Amino acid sequence: MTKLKDFVPPILLDKLRENPLRRYGWFGNYENWEAAEKQSVGYDDNLIIDKVLESTLRVKNGEFPYERDSVLFKEIHYDWPILACLMWVAARNGGKLNVLDFGGSLGSTYWQNKKFLQQLQGLTWAIVEQPRFVELGKKYLEDDFLKFYIDVETSFNSVIPDVLLLSGVISYIKEPYLLLDKLFNFKIKNIILERIPLIRAGKDRLTVQRVPPKIYKASYPAWFFSEDKFFQFVEKHYNIHEIYDCGYKINIPSMIKGMVLTLKN
Repeated sequence: MTKLKDFVPPILLDKLRENPLRRYGWFGNYENWEAAEKQSVGYDDNLIIDKVLESTLRVKNGEFPYERDSVLFKEIHYDWPILACLMWVAARNGGKLNVLDFGGSLGSTYWQNKKFLQQLQGLTWAIVEQPRFVELGKKYLEDDFLKFYIDVETSFNSVIPDVLLLSGVISYIKEPYLLLDKLFNFKIKNIILERIPLIRAGKDRLTVQRVPPKIYKASYPAWFFSEDKFFQFVEKHYNIHEIYDCGYKINIPSMIKGMVLTLKN
């Protein structure tokens, strides 16, 4: 079963601007995941999920237009590259769009772009998440377009996706290449990789990320990927159709990139 394991919900990158004296951000260069975990305090999973649910329900009920990582905003901060990529996939598919959002929380990207997406001729947005997210999503948030699943296989029983979305997920997985390999084997025609932290070094770097308490109190391991190694791995399975800058600056010299992949024939 391809389930979402060891996934940590993405935090607000734009709250962590570059500052060498900052207490929060990404730190260290650890030999392995276990060593990084020893320097992490983890997080209260239920507390975070309940906070995300509360914020998402306020968005659904029209009190706020947008939330990200449980933080509510008075206006939507559109991620135009993601929206453009989704619309590109829909345009190639006769105006219809079936999205598999792996690690999509309670639908942040769906609610963010709902006004545009629901103008399409057909839309389904399937989220694969941790069991507690799926339980709450099904109970409080599912509608005609938004659905929640415990694993990729179960989601495939309902609809075959046109695009797989991985937004800020991969760097928080213990074995990211193993997960990507499993997902690539489903041979989904298009993949959007969003917020991939890339570095020029010849090997990946494992850090510990400390989250500002105003978002939630947590710290946990986080990967930075060798640019050459990551591209070589991806290109074994997919063509890189486009690469774009996500526009974030953080305390570790890196390039936070997004990319659109198309399945090789």
